[in-house]
Amino acid sequence: MIKKSRFNLISPEGYACSGHEGRQMRKANIGVAPEGLPFLFLLALTTLTFAALRCWPLALLFLVFTWFAGHFFRDPERVVPTEADAAVSPADGRIVRVEPKADPITGEVRPCISIFMNVVNVHVNRMPVAGKIEAIRYFPGAFFNAALDKASTDNERCAYLVRDEEDRPWVMVQVAGLVARRIVCRVEEGDSLARGERYGMIRFGSRVDLYLPPDYSAVVTNGDVVTAGESILARKFRA
Repeated sequence: MIKKSRFNLISPEGYACSGHEGRQMRKANIGVAPEGLPFLFLLALTTLTFAALRCWPLALLFLVFTWFAGHFFRDPERVVPTEADAAVSPADGRIVRVEPKADPITGEVRPCISIFMNVVNVHVNRMPVAGKIEAIRYFPGAFFNAALDKASTDNERCAYLVRDEEDRPWVMVQVAGLVARRIVCRVEEGDSLARGERYGMIRFGSRVDLYLPPDYSAVVTNGDVVTAGESILARKFRA
C-alpha cells in the first residue's frame, strides 16, 4: 500500500515511487528524464574507456548502448492544447483498446482508453487534465505483455485518482509490461498538476489506462497513434 504523503517504495520487482522526485520532474526540463542520467554517464564513461584502450569493437558497441539509453530516456517538451473540456493522452504510443471497464480505485465501470508504449516511445507520462491527485494505489502483480487485456488486472500497476477543476473523477493506471518492470511515480497525494504536466514514467515498454468520467467520451479508436500531452483522447459531451 502506498503511503499518503512523501514515500519511497521499491518492490522486489523494481517498482519505485517517490514524491520528492516529483518536484524535481516539474522543474525546467533538460531533455532527458532524470533517472536516465546515471545510465548515460556509466555507458558514456565505458565507451570512452574502451576507446582510450583502442578496443574499438567494444567502444562502438557501448556507443550504440549510449545512443539507445539517450533515445529511451528522452523527455521532449510538448505543446499542450488549450481547448476546454478535452483530455490529452497521458502517454506516447498506440491505442490498443477503448471499452468500458471497472477502474481499480473506485470500482466504477467507466470508459477506458488503453495506450501501449513500445521500447521506442517516449516513456514519460503526463496529466490528461488539470487536477488534484486524490489517491495513489500500488498493485503488485505479474508481467504479461502489456498489450493483452488481462494486463489491466493481473500485471503490476500504479493507479492515480485525479479530481479535476470541476470535481470530476479521472483514473490513470501505469501498467508494467513484459519488459518494463519499473514504474516511476513522481507525485504525492494532494499535489495539483496542470494538464500535460509530467507525473511519472515506466521503463522499457508498458501501458497506461485512462478511465474517463461519465460525461466524457473517447475520440480515438484502436490503432490510433497518440502523443503524450498533445493528442486529444476524449471530449466532454455537448448538450
